[in-house]
This record gives sequence, C-alpha cells and structure tokens, in this order.
Amino acid sequence: MILLDGKKTSEDIKNEIAAEVQRMKDNNEKVPHLAAVIVGNDGASLTYVGSKVKACERVGFESTLIKMPSTTSETELLKTIKKLNEDDNIDGFIVQLPLPKQIDTQKVIMAIDPSKDVDGFHPENFGKMALDMTTFIPATPFGILELLERYNVKTEGKHTVVIGRSHIVGRPMSILMGRKGFPGNSTVTLTHSHTKNINQITTQADIIITALGVPNYLKAEMIKDDAVVIDVGITRVTDDSEKGYRITGDVDFENVSKKASFITPVPGGVGPMTIAMLLKNTLLAREQKRNK
Repeated sequence: MILLDGKKTSEDIKNEIAAEVQRMKDNNEKVPHLAAVIVGNDGASLTYVGSKVKACERVGFESTLIKMPSTTSETELLKTIKKLNEDDNIDGFIVQLPLPKQIDTQKVIMAIDPSKDVDGFHPENFGKMALDMTTFIPATPFGILELLERYNVKTEGKHTVVIGRSHIVGRPMSILMGRKGFPGNSTVTLTHSHTKNINQITTQADIIITALGVPNYLKAEMIKDDAVVIDVGITRVTDDSEKGYRITGDVDFENVSKKASFITPVPGGVGPMTIAMLLKNTLLAREQKRNK
C-alpha cells in the first residue's frame, strides 16, 4: 500500500511556485496577487482562509484578506466583488463559502469575473472544464489529479466510482476522470444518496473518490483488493482528547488501507493539495493576464 502524501506533494508544488515567483521578481515582473473575501466568522472558514494567506506569504505572492460581518447584505458583497473585478492589481480572488443565508451563493459566483475566478466555480470556467478547454479547475479536483499524476497512478481504462455529486468535488471529478489524457480515460460511475446497491458498485471500482462528509462511511468490505482510494471527506468527530475532537475522513482508514494499493490519509491527503492548487490557479491567472 502506498500513501498518497498530500502534505509532501503540496510542499513540492509550493517550492516550484516559489521558484517561479522568484524568477518573476528577478525579471522585475509583477508577482501574483490573490485576494480572499470572508463573510462572517465561521471557525472552519477562518482557519482555512488563514492558511491561504500564510501559503501566499510562503511562495512570495501578494495577498489581501477582506473580512466582512455576518450581517453583510448581498448588495454590499456584490459591490466588493465588483471592486475586485475592476482592480488591476488583483490577479485572482475567492469568496469563501458557505455564505450567510441572506446571500444568494449562485448570484455571488456569477458576479465574479471568470478570468479572476481561481476557485473555478463560475459556470464559464466549469463549462470550459467540461469541454476540455484550458481553464481554472476547482482546487480540490485539481489537487486530486495532481496526486494521481505525481504518484503515476494508472487511470486509463480503469473503473472510477465517485461518491457524492457536489459542484465543488463530485461532479467535476466525474467529468475530469472521464476526459481524454492522463489522469483520465477511465470509465466513470457517479453515485449519490439515491444510488441503490452502492456496495455492489464500489466493489467493482478500480478507483474510488469519496466526497460525502460521512465519517468512516467507506468500509473494507466495500472495496476490492488493490483499489485506489481518494478520501475527500473531512469531519470533526468529538472524542476525549485535549482538543475535544479529531479530524476524520469518509474512509475507515485502518481497515481499508490494508486492502488498498494507494490511499490518501485524513488529515494530510487531499486537504493540503487544495491550497497548493489554488496558488497554482492564481499563478495561471497572472500568466494569462501577462500574455494578453
């Protein structure tokens, strides 16, 4: 069994990006600038945005963090997005989800300039991805592709089962794993809460990508020997430790890892890759702007 080490791989990617940023500085070029907007004070979101800002510092990017109160109206947030769209100094920006209930998330995503949408959520970018055109791939799916590629996990002709159909992970992964090229060229089954006999489907899978958010959902008896298991789930489960909780994925790691050929740990698997690929998308946004 080989551990797909997202922590190590994400560090490698950050080193590569830092070297490219240094080259830009040496040539007196503008370095990439990533902005993040956070509305409210959701603990997990604040932690996540904080680590994005730290990652920007680490690779030499400029970064801007815009904090808005949880009472922010949709109109106010849309005004902020318009400013970021028009600010030539900002190469890419993200609006941290989830948003408070008075704000229509879809409206917000639609308002972001697709050329600055480094999260890859805008329908224009999603459509380009589905059509195999060059675009921003959502950071988590992009991170999974990168792990498969760097560990040379064979995907061609394999049966990939995706569990969960969210717009952020499940749906894009089902499209990306079926596209031409590597990683890709696999036959994809997309499963979800209405799928019947899911165990029958998962036991036939060569590759399983699970993004459900249900702790320890995927059990050893649900996979075949030597399956590749990618765990995107991340849930806080209360325990007796000092912290009072532990981070758990969708996979019963202890038992599944005994049967799998490759597996991602939680934490330290897909999570760190997400931030690294967000930086990669921001670098891409900067390069696209420069080439224009």
